[in-house]
Amino acid sequence: MRLVASSNSAPASVNRYLLPHEQDVVTIRRHPAVLIGPVGAVLGALIVAGIISNTQIADSAAALAIIWWLWLLVLVWFVWRVAEWSVDYFVITSARLLLTTGLITRQVNMMPLGKVTDMRFERTLVGRFLGYGTFVMESAGQDQALSRISFIPYPEQLYLEVVGLIFKE
Repeated sequence: MRLVASSNSAPASVNRYLLPHEQDVVTIRRHPAVLIGPVGAVLGALIVAGIISNTQIADSAAALAIIWWLWLLVLVWFVWRVAEWSVDYFVITSARLLLTTGLITRQVNMMPLGKVTDMRFERTLVGRFLGYGTFVMESAGQDQALSRISFIPYPEQLYLEVVGLIFKE
């Protein structure tokens, strides 16, 4: 399976950070497994709210309202995390690697391909089961903004794409 995307497949939120001479090779979202924690928090809070609602602690209407408003806050936080995930992209271009994050405060981390001296990917047991991995990059003894990228889908294929761009013939 080859994951090469055409140059106009990237969303406008990513295209604005590409230079005129750069060619978009791969633009991909981080794996949905990044949302496992927030999903667990929402479900756990729902179970706790349901259990507390059926105890004597929540006999009054005010206590019930507080419990369910707190759960609603957790739900709003979850929706916010999903919205952030939907606009976060990992981009491989012909010249560099980019990671764009943030819904309101946009952050763009970048590493030129020529600066990558060592690159590896890691896959935990859960990552192998769900299909994601982590890229770890080093650059000539320098601390880079883009040194570790977690929850990357298809890590083997993307690793080969990046290595192919770094070591052109």
